[in-house]
Amino acid sequence: MATDTWFITGVNSGFGRELAEQLLSRGGRVAGTVRREGSVDDLRATYGDRFWVAHLDITDLPRVREVVDAAFRDLGRIDVVVINAGYGLFGAAEELSDEQVVHQISTNLLGSVQTARAALPHLRAQGGGRLIQISSVAGLAAHAGASLYHASKWGCEGFMEALAQEVAPFNIGVTLVEPGGARTAFARGSLQLSEPLSAYDGTPAAFVRQFKTPAPPTLGGDPAKIAARIIDSAAQQPAPMRMVLGSDSYQAVTTALRNRLAQVEPQQATAAETDADDT
Repeated sequence: MATDTWFITGVNSGFGRELAEQLLSRGGRVAGTVRREGSVDDLRATYGDRFWVAHLDITDLPRVREVVDAAFRDLGRIDVVVINAGYGLFGAAEELSDEQVVHQISTNLLGSVQTARAALPHLRAQGGGRLIQISSVAGLAAHAGASLYHASKWGCEGFMEALAQEVAPFNIGVTLVEPGGARTAFARGSLQLSEPLSAYDGTPAAFVRQFKTPAPPTLGGDPAKIAARIIDSAAQQPAPMRMVLGSDSYQAVTTALRNRLAQVEPQQATAAETDADDT
């Protein structure tokens, strides 16, 4: 599907930018959205009509539908819709402001939900397609200091897993991408921190503060390799429900799932004790 048409939110940086560049270089068409106008003028100059771009604040839900409708109208068939726009809000839950909480959920969760909902009528009408949600290892494994980021990503996970079952009859595949830490500009441009409370100094939640130091931790994921795997996945049938990318992601996800099973499995007998007597 590399030469088909893709719609990608947030193409100005990170995975969105990498996906757009690779797809365009392979001869495909890309419809992309940006929050900062002018941030992809170089791609427009290089690829011309093969790169369609619109300004979009993903928290503006009516505008999301307008942009998606316009992309399908202008380009005709769009084969793959990638829901990528988002950012990370880190800090202990108590440290976050009400405004930060609302904006994180509005961007990462509600923006993703609305993008998928806006695309579905078009994908159904054309007989199918693919929805790819850029989630995170944080969608399956939780750590102190990222509670609201986890809330947004875990919400996407539940929505997309259920949605996959709803739209399978229409030949629409759904994939959740679970990358670990990658060498993008995330720590510089797409990460926000709460105002620290001294009560959390030295606690597990404080580990996130290192991401705003002059030399943030070195991460292991290669954005180009991650983008290439995402592109290749669009040709897989059936669509993979989840793609775990990065050895750090695999380790964290498998550990979290094993721990969850270890918490639940010993409760088989006590769980049954609350069944009605006539079941």
